[in-house]
Amino acid sequence: MPTQLEKAQTFRKLHERPGAFIIPNPWDAGTAKLLTALGFEALATTSLGLANSLGRVDGTLTVSRQEVLDNCRAICDATPLPVSADLENLYADEPRAAAEMIRLAAETGLVGGSIEDATGRADQRIYDFALAVERVYAAVEVARSLPFPFVLTARAENLIQGRPDLDDTIKRLQAFEKAGADVLYAPGLRDLATIRTVTSSVSKPVNVVMTHGDPSLTLDQLADAGVKRISVGGSLNRLALAAFLKGAREMKDKGGFTWMRDTVSSREIKPIFDSLP
Repeated sequence: MPTQLEKAQTFRKLHERPGAFIIPNPWDAGTAKLLTALGFEALATTSLGLANSLGRVDGTLTVSRQEVLDNCRAICDATPLPVSADLENLYADEPRAAAEMIRLAAETGLVGGSIEDATGRADQRIYDFALAVERVYAAVEVARSLPFPFVLTARAENLIQGRPDLDDTIKRLQAFEKAGADVLYAPGLRDLATIRTVTSSVSKPVNVVMTHGDPSLTLDQLADAGVKRISVGGSLNRLALAAFLKGAREMKDKGGFTWMRDTVSSREIKPIFDSLP
């Protein structure tokens, strides 16, 4: 198993090389092992996937900070790949209190993580600009104090929080870049033209999540548009749940079991789970 420093160095190099890379999102140790076996180069956790697995609603901080950290540790322990994490708003409003989550996250084995400007509250969904920037500064300070190059991703959440203001989103990304964030991320980008507008407005690597993007877009097209990193958020988890519901509905509505033809065999799964940490 590579050391945390080695994983961190590998992860940073992925952001420095030409082209783009896909960073899929497992939600537990098993899915982390499966994605590792398929040959992906890095992984990222998903708050939606974790919330769904616990039977809770994502986006309302219904999953505790400790549950998030435990999930991060389980995924990091399951794979030799670098792992970054969706850390939501870092579980605090005040900048220094929020930044403490970066230190705690690093202790689980993570080599990257995100801070977002969504509050997790319905009454005020997005932090005021000045506070959002101050929070990134504080998170950067903690990230730089770690004994390895932690990759900090700063997220501007306007587009998925009922504020379709691209100009303000770009303004925030530019401020987060100035504050020292390593990767910039605006969930909700849908088309290549808008993606190009964002990537051309900043100089740091940009992450695009395909949960909201046109699914016909390809890795090569996104790379050509200036994207460095491509994630899928909770979409693989929702794909798994779709298959689960399809089978369950066939049993309930028709008393049928033809869905079993589409299952993966234990013979295929067991060697993967046996061969990896």
